[in-house]
Amino acid sequence: MNDHTIHKKKYVPHLPSLLALGDHNYARFMRLLPDCDTQDMTYHFCVEELLSYSIEITDCARYTTTVDVKQIAESLPNFLKPAMTVRLYHDAKSAEVISCQHVGNLKASYEYPNLHMHQKNEKFMVNVFLSEWLQFCIAYQNKMTAHNS
Repeated sequence: MNDHTIHKKKYVPHLPSLLALGDHNYARFMRLLPDCDTQDMTYHFCVEELLSYSIEITDCARYTTTVDVKQIAESLPNFLKPAMTVRLYHDAKSAEVISCQHVGNLKASYEYPNLHMHQKNEKFMVNVFLSEWLQFCIAYQNKMTAHNS
């Protein structure tokens, strides 16, 4: 078999899975953010010294809310601290990661390998990570505090 006969199959996102994940993440956000329509509100979760997280509402509109979620740890370098921006779509009751680790405009699929070494299903995987992170926050919701920024 030579290189000319090898055809790489392009990754095609499974739209129903991506939409279901967005719906579940939206429901989790609604459990965590009772005031998600209040701009300049920040929620903090502190489980341990290195397990401190914040959700900051940065923008509120009629049908959307934008939040920044990040780990807060002075002793860790930035590349070890997860950070993402999430858009909540209230009319569709869905949430979507729009930026992760300061990389915005995530595509539904990438050719692999690529210049930035994104995975073929990068968008889906960062939304899965958000799902796991939200489940963690819900488990420790009793350690959450909220205040105006």
